[in-house]
Amino acid sequence: MLGIFLGLAVLMALAYLGWSIIWVAPIAAGVVALTGGLDLLEAYKDTYMGGFVAFAKDWFPVFMLGAIFGKLMEDTGMARSVAVALTKLIGTQRAILGVLVSAAVLTYGGVSLFVVVFAVYPLALSLFREANISRKLIPATVALGAFTFTMTALPGSPQIQNLIPMEYFQTDAMAAPVMGVIAAIIMGGGGYFYLRWREKKLVAQGEVFTEPKEKKEVEQPDQTPNFFLSLLPLLTVLLTLNLLEWDVVTALISGIVLIMLLNVTMYKKFIPSMNSGAGGSVIAIINTSAAVGFGTVVREVPGFANLTQLLMGIKGNPLISEAIAVNVLAGATGSASGGMGIALEALGSKYYEIAMNTGISPEAFHRVASLSSGGLDALPHNGAVLTLFAITGMTHKDSYKDIFVVAVLIPVISVAFVILLNTIGIL
Repeated sequence: MLGIFLGLAVLMALAYLGWSIIWVAPIAAGVVALTGGLDLLEAYKDTYMGGFVAFAKDWFPVFMLGAIFGKLMEDTGMARSVAVALTKLIGTQRAILGVLVSAAVLTYGGVSLFVVVFAVYPLALSLFREANISRKLIPATVALGAFTFTMTALPGSPQIQNLIPMEYFQTDAMAAPVMGVIAAIIMGGGGYFYLRWREKKLVAQGEVFTEPKEKKEVEQPDQTPNFFLSLLPLLTVLLTLNLLEWDVVTALISGIVLIMLLNVTMYKKFIPSMNSGAGGSVIAIINTSAAVGFGTVVREVPGFANLTQLLMGIKGNPLISEAIAVNVLAGATGSASGGMGIALEALGSKYYEIAMNTGISPEAFHRVASLSSGGLDALPHNGAVLTLFAITGMTHKDSYKDIFVVAVLIPVISVAFVILLNTIGIL
């Protein structure tokens, strides 16, 4: 079991240094295999790559189609149309709420986190300028809308962090809706009130809006698509996935086709957008598959039985051990989907067995896994956090403590609260 922890330490240390998990994960898996008595080459070629390929086979269509959907929403101007309309509706007096809601609607509609950052930032800059709010709060505001409750808590979300547990617990995207909504209220409400408190505190300190040294505003098109038409692809994905209970692949294809039909005059953009989306999805699926391959090797070493016994020996509700496992691994990899992939690949069958034997709903295990993936994942080395800073021109020193509160601390509190409600029989 010491070898498993050593492998995790290697994975975490190298991830913090900014090294790609694509080649770091096999090294960490090699440490686990070597200390666990497995043949090193066989562990890599068969065990590690077996887990890698199995995950890629199951999930590559979702990663690819989701990325294409998001890129088409971005390049046709539909993502910006939704964001602009919502921010105008809410008004500059509530700049933080406007940015938060815009990011949340796009993410819940299936647009990838990275596309949301690009679509929302120019609007956030304009709103914060008019409201005279410090730019230090822009990263945390976008993170709250895109990286938290719409990604992991709201039932029916087409984000991958809500979909991966389905395979392990035989559930659907609407799993444990009451638990998810309660967690979403804690994250969204708690994060918003924190940011408003920070806004007032910064104003009291004399910190207001200052123009960025480098103009990073994205050039905007002359015409923006109609808001209601732009909303249709988002609604189509949500409704076909949850109400019609279509497979997520079919739901995403329906959204993509609708975007193209509604923007047929922009047909020249379709091929470049689809090429770009498909290309970008390759890195995302390989990163997560690499993490899952590590989990497959962990599951095969003799020490895994001891690790399982240790986790299952945590007193109280078994959801607690699941939350700890997913959170720690998401933090170690700096990836919500990667950390959850490792945890569920190694322990998912065990938690499903517990669900069948204890009467705790598999849906509760699904929701807790999803919620827990969105806690410690947003530590300083997280890829989405780094991208957010790169786009907004802010630094860890400027804004990370606010991101930590809204995207790490409050989500962890929300998981603990819903587990408590489950333990005392309310959920």
